Amino acid sequence: MKKNSAAKHFTSMKNNRKKIAVVTGGGSGLGFAIAQKFTQHNIETIIIGRNIQKLERAQQQLGSSCHIMCCDLSDLATIPSLIQKIVETHGRIDILINNAGINMKKDFTEVTDEDFAAIINTNLNAVFAISREVVKDMLKYNSGCIINISSMAAQYGLPKVIAYSASKSAIDGITRAMATELSPKGIRVNAIAPGFIYSDMTAKALNEDIDRKTRVFARTPMGKMGQPEDIGEAALFLASEGAGFITGVVLPVDGGNSIGF
Repeated sequence: MKKNSAAKHFTSMKNNRKKIAVVTGGGSGLGFAIAQKFTQHNIETIIIGRNIQKLERAQQQLGSSCHIMCCDLSDLATIPSLIQKIVETHGRIDILINNAGINMKKDFTEVTDEDFAAIINTNLNAVFAISREVVKDMLKYNSGCIINISSMAAQYGLPKVIAYSASKSAIDGITRAMATELSPKGIRVNAIAPGFIYSDMTAKALNEDIDRKTRVFARTPMGKMGQPEDIGEAALFLASEGAGFITGVVLPVDGGNSIGF
């Protein structure tokens, strides 16, 4: 699909209004890749993160269609005013990408209650809170698209990431529950479950653990890691009119890892 043709999917035919997207954790990694695809396809994109320097660097790369909001989403009390400010500034929110998340690698018995609660708060509670506030605006128009970022940790067991696994399993459940309740009101809700996606950090981690690297590639039928752009393309599709009859889906983008042996 040509870029100009694809961009039409994200522009209102009635008033030539650009779609407005919010991407949490959009300053780097998968969030940046999603924001990049959106801005390339004529979507006004607000990226949210905790690090203003990182957000500003991302904005410089993404151009004039990118806007930044600095906020720590783990502080749930700040979320309603954050969304209110975005709506007041940009008019409405058409697309929400719940990408922001944190992880912690520890032996099961070493994970404290505080450790577990911190992961759940950022990866699950914040997703619920920001979705609730965005949906209040989407309901005014009986339209909208929400995409949650899940993980292979919700598809099968991974050691030493108990809190992360719990949070992402909950994301799959909240995606289906939201889709069931909100789809009759014009709001589609889906999730993307990335497999092993290339980054300097993941490459370094795998190169330092050859046994883990061997197992990753052995159970991935396509025999390679994905690229951040693969997640961006999946999000772009799920946010488009082409996915207008898709809701409640958790889409693995993993080279077959979740079905490999």
